Amino acid sequence: MNDPLAHGSRTPEPPSILSKAFDLLRAFNSNERVMTLSELSRASGLPKSTVHRLIARLIDLDAIEQHRSGYKLGLGLMELAVNTPAGSMRDVAMPYIAALHRWSGQTVHLAVLRRYDVVYLEKLANPAAPPGLSGVGVRLPANCTAIGKALLSCENLEDLEAFLPSPMPGLTPHSITNVEEFMIELRKVRNSGIAYEHNEAQLGQACVAAPIVVHGFAVGAISISHQVDTDAGQKIVNALRDTAAQISKEAREGLAQGRAHWFPREL
Repeated sequence: MNDPLAHGSRTPEPPSILSKAFDLLRAFNSNERVMTLSELSRASGLPKSTVHRLIARLIDLDAIEQHRSGYKLGLGLMELAVNTPAGSMRDVAMPYIAALHRWSGQTVHLAVLRRYDVVYLEKLANPAAPPGLSGVGVRLPANCTAIGKALLSCENLEDLEAFLPSPMPGLTPHSITNVEEFMIELRKVRNSGIAYEHNEAQLGQACVAAPIVVHGFAVGAISISHQVDTDAGQKIVNALRDTAAQISKEAREGLAQGRAHWFPREL
């Protein structure tokens, strides 16, 4: 089906007050957790007068809080976020990924797929590891990460090949940006149930990942990151498989408690 908007048959509507509010909220990031009105105006691209009006309303809604001479995201947003199905899956997964982290001594991630990106729900870091790109709430191109490959490998690969952006985004010179090459990689992941990446998200770093599958759908994935000159080894692969299977089993058991619509058998 052709999208009439793609051919310019309709004039795009001007940004709504809601979209401007989200532009303002998204101006905050892990490096800028407290920002002044001027900083928010520059980061969001909105006029100061608009930012001032939005802040006043968002403070009333507990979405933004005052912090000395600036502003920060409000805890009201966290209250909303923990009520998502992804938040529930994180609660289920935490004991298992914490045990995996203690056993391996490496950085362990939990993430979900959003279109062609992964969004990290949890990160239990190895204190000795160098700083990484990943973090709770961080969004990265799925094709550049093992955890993203694990998630995408469970999709309908024929449809996926048709809709993936070409070329795909890259984070390092080793990232797979060619769609045909990437599809070959995904078919290997689907056959083995394990995804790998070396130097593709961050130079010097490698990762191995496994999907969390419920009713045939990858509802999430877990991964172990390590330095690229360190072999993950079969023991880590086995532990990753077992942990993903345990999380999947508990998620399926939760369906008996009136949550079956969270993970439908068919789309």
